[in-house]
Amino acid sequence: MAYASKIATAAKWLTSTTCMLMLSMNTSQAIQVYKSIGAYGEVKYSQHAPQNGKNVELIEFRSDGRQNNAGQMAGKTDPSQSNNTQTAEEQRVAALEARIKEQEAQANAQRCQSLRNNLTNLNVGGRIYEMDANGKRQYLDGREIELKRERVQQAIDQYCSSATT
Repeated sequence: MAYASKIATAAKWLTSTTCMLMLSMNTSQAIQVYKSIGAYGEVKYSQHAPQNGKNVELIEFRSDGRQNNAGQMAGKTDPSQSNNTQTAEEQRVAALEARIKEQEAQANAQRCQSLRNNLTNLNVGGRIYEMDANGKRQYLDGREIELKRERVQQAIDQYCSSATT
C-alpha cells in the first residue's frame, strides 16, 4: 500500500513538473533545472539552486523538450540557430549578388575588348572616319585621331584591369 502511495505521489509530482516545464518552455528558449538529492535520499528538481542538497546537477532543457548539456544554449536566442549556417533568404541574396558580380565582370571584359579593338584601329593608320547624325562619313585629321587615341587609352587605363597596349 505504501509503495502504491509513493507511485501515485511520484506520478502527480511528475505530471505537475512536466506541466511546469511545458509552461516555462513557452516563455524562454532553454530552462535550467537543478537536480539534487534531499536529506532523506529523495531526488528533487527545482528551478532554484538548493541550499543544502547533495550531488547537485544542473540540467538544461531546450524549448522542444530535449535535454542539453549545461550552458550549451548560452547566448542562443533561437534553438535552430547555428553560428555558420545561413538562412534560405541569405543564401538566395548571396547567390544573386554573385550572379550580378559575374555579369558585371563579363560586361566589363566586353567593354575592355571593344576599347582595345578601337585603339588598335586608331593605331593602324590610314583614313579614319566617324558617321555623323545624317549617316555621312566624316574623315578625321591627324590631330583628331591623336585625341581619340588618348581618350581610348585613358578609358582602357580606367576601366580595364590590365592596361596593356
